[in-house]
Amino acid sequence: MSTHQQQRGLNWFQALAGQAPCIEGLPASLRVADNTLGDQPVRYLAVVPDAGNPFPRARHGETGLLEGWGLGTAVDQAIEADAGGSQKRALIAIVDVPSQAYGRREEALGIHQALAGAVDAYARARQAGHPVIALLVGKAMSGAFLAHGYQANRLIALRDPAVMVHAMGKESAARITLRSVEALEALARQIPPMAYDIDSYASLGLLWRILDVRQPAQPSAADLALVRKTLAQALDNIHHHPRDLSNRFNATNRAASRQVRERLREQW
Repeated sequence: MSTHQQQRGLNWFQALAGQAPCIEGLPASLRVADNTLGDQPVRYLAVVPDAGNPFPRARHGETGLLEGWGLGTAVDQAIEADAGGSQKRALIAIVDVPSQAYGRREEALGIHQALAGAVDAYARARQAGHPVIALLVGKAMSGAFLAHGYQANRLIALRDPAVMVHAMGKESAARITLRSVEALEALARQIPPMAYDIDSYASLGLLWRILDVRQPAQPSAADLALVRKTLAQALDNIHHHPRDLSNRFNATNRAASRQVRERLREQW
C-alpha cells in the first residue's frame, strides 16, 4: 500500500485546512485546525497514523485512548469558545479510521469511556447548534467511526473501493461468522448491511452525498474544489433542517428501523 493510501485522512486534512495552524496540546495522532469555508468558520478534525504513539495498537490510524479523549477535548473547546456567539463553527470530521485500538491496556484503561467521550462531545456540539459533517475518505470501521464521524448531521463519502464502512474488517467478520472471506463477500452481495462497499452503505439511507473524485488518496485541485463545494452545500442544508438524525431513516432498506421506532413511541 502506498504512503498516500495509508495517509488519506492526513492528505485530505492538509488539503482542506490549508495553511491554518494545528491546535496545540493534542496527541500527535490528531490533526485539528480552524479555518473558514465561505463565510462559515469551521474546525477540521482528523485521526492520523502516528508511529510514535505510546499505545502500539493505535499507531496506524486507529482510534484509541488518546484519540478518544483528544477528540472530545477538541470538540469541547469549540463548544465552549462559541457558547456566547451567534455563529457556531462547523465541525468537519475527516474519516479514515481502520478500527478502534484493540489491546489489553486499552481495555484496562477504559477505551470504552474514551470513545464514548468523543461520541458525547460530537452529539452535544450538534445539539448546541454546531453543524457537524463527516467526510469519509477511507475506512470507517467499528467503534472508531462511532467515535469520529457517526454523530454528524450529514455524512459525505468518496466513491472508491478503499472507502468502506462496517462493524469490523472482512477477515474478522469471516472468523466470527465461520465463513471464508469469499463466502462473506458473496453473502454481502445479497444483504446490504453485510457489505463493505460505499454504494451498499448508501442504500441504508445514511449518506447525504457520494462524490466521484479522480484522486481519492491525494486530492487534485479539482477534487478539492468539488469537496469544498459539497461541504458548503451540506452546511446550507443543515441550517434549513432539524438538528437530529431523523433524515437517516428515509431509505427503503430502513423500513424495519422506522417501524421499530414507531412501535417504541406507541408503547412509551
